Amino acid sequence: MSKAFTPKVVTASHLLDGDVIYLTAEDTWSRRLEEAEVIEDEAHAQLRLLDAESQADVVVGAYLADVAIGATGPEPTHFRETFRRTGPSNYFHGKQAGL
Repeated sequence: MSKAFTPKVVTASHLLDGDVIYLTAEDTWSRRLEEAEVIEDEAHAQLRLLDAESQADVVVGAYLADVAIGATGPEPTHFRETFRRTGPSNYFHGKQAGL
């Protein structure tokens, strides 16, 4: 028996600056996970992923990431996504410098 579909967001890396970005319901990209479109239907998720993958002039490495619905919107359910949100881990620069 297959595993039940869980909520997802489409995420990728911005082609030019490498930032983690998320596809919004308005077909734009955001650097804020809380602005991402939460997809709860598997067929719709696959269509949104295809749409993201077709934007090779903007993004690289698009994929579906599992999320849970939190008080302020989607929250990552896997360590990898939590880690990606915080930016580089070797020293404080970029997103980490602003925290």
